[in-house]
Amino acid sequence: MAAQNSRATIEPEKQTLLNHHKEKHFTAREIVRDIIIGVSDGLTVPFALAAGLSGANASSSIVITAGIAEVAAGAISMGLGGYLAAKSEADHYARELKREEEEIISVPDVEAAEVAEILAEYGVELHEYAPVVNALRKRPQAWLDFMMKFELGLEKPDPRRALQSAFNIAVSYILGGLVPLLPYMFIPRAQDAVAASVVITIAALLIFGYAKGYFTGNKLVKSAFQTALIGAIASAAAFGIAKVIHP
Repeated sequence: MAAQNSRATIEPEKQTLLNHHKEKHFTAREIVRDIIIGVSDGLTVPFALAAGLSGANASSSIVITAGIAEVAAGAISMGLGGYLAAKSEADHYARELKREEEEIISVPDVEAAEVAEILAEYGVELHEYAPVVNALRKRPQAWLDFMMKFELGLEKPDPRRALQSAFNIAVSYILGGLVPLLPYMFIPRAQDAVAASVVITIAALLIFGYAKGYFTGNKLVKSAFQTALIGAIASAAAFGIAKVIHP
């Protein structure tokens, strides 16, 4: 809001430049983070469970039943975790906002000194930041927004974020979790289905890891192989333990 107000008062030629300049920044990082969390666990956990049950000589029907139950429980658990995390973030922001607002009212000189200190850390000289400090003192809301962002490093959370996060993570978990279970729905013998499940899931992990690398800015091939390796190790461990306990 403060940024919008400041843009409305700048020179017309600068406003024209801003209107014609479209920055290509990635702004959906929270949604991508939710999807990464959901799909990553969704692919890995049911994959390891299915491999473990196959190693214990369970039938495909048992693998499907246990797998779907795990996907449902995992989606609820992960979604609730995402909701609580986002809710805690919003509550923390609200508490800090109230505290900062009270400090601006009760100790304005101290808060003004903190503004000066922040600007000085960016190399702004006294004669340069003094007008900025005075201008902010005349605009309490802009001052509050400045302190929240630059002193505390907090961005105002979307009030719908908690529910959106829960939904994104839960749906992503379900979609990821169904992938390793698909072969068991068409191949009656679990010992035969596990091979197809491994191929399909490793391929899905490679694709997912590649996409994750693209959106997070990491090396694409490295991200793909790391993601697939984690899933492969988890499923191999589950399969091996099941074979040892139930040869």
